[in-house]
Amino acid sequence: MNIVKLSSRYIDEVVEVHMRSFPNFFLTFLGRRFLKCFYQSFIEDEEGIGFVAIENGSVSGVIVGPLVPDGYFKRLLVRRWYIFALSSFTAVLKNPKIIFRLVRAVFYRGDAPENNNTLSLLSSIAVSPDTQGKGVGAGLLNRFLQDAEQRGSEGCYLTTDREGNESVNRFYLKNGWLLDKRFETPEGRKMNRYVYYFGRSYE
Repeated sequence: MNIVKLSSRYIDEVVEVHMRSFPNFFLTFLGRRFLKCFYQSFIEDEEGIGFVAIENGSVSGVIVGPLVPDGYFKRLLVRRWYIFALSSFTAVLKNPKIIFRLVRAVFYRGDAPENNNTLSLLSSIAVSPDTQGKGVGAGLLNRFLQDAEQRGSEGCYLTTDREGNESVNRFYLKNGWLLDKRFETPEGRKMNRYVYYFGRSYE
């Protein structure tokens, strides 16, 4: 397995991995065009962090997030609002009620720790169901943390589902992340927030 920087050549495969990994999630519901735009942003923005795992010439996993979340997604919307609008148009037609959730998704900063603008956000990590359990996720996670630290971040944070997501929660705890907060989204989705601070002992 090789872990390399995310580039445009991998976008189509990345989208397929995402859709296979998260078949019932909101971003998947918005469709391939929306996901392409989402992942492309981490290539085009200088504060984007993105890596893919390559096995046998194919993408087996991807990880992305902004080095500095504050303002990142606003810049993305300003630059590419028309692409996001066109990409999500079909999904909105299917269910007009999602428009408010769509706006929150575009501006979402992962429920950042209060009064802390020094942490990077891990926005998405997806591993192909065919390669789960083979260390792909851990490899991507370590590379993401390494890059964020090298670029001056003091740590990282992420959010993930609290219920029906036991293996993922165990994964982050096993890899040294700390459970920082439990909260609930406006839709009633129960979430956990994890943090990882550089230079601290987690033993």
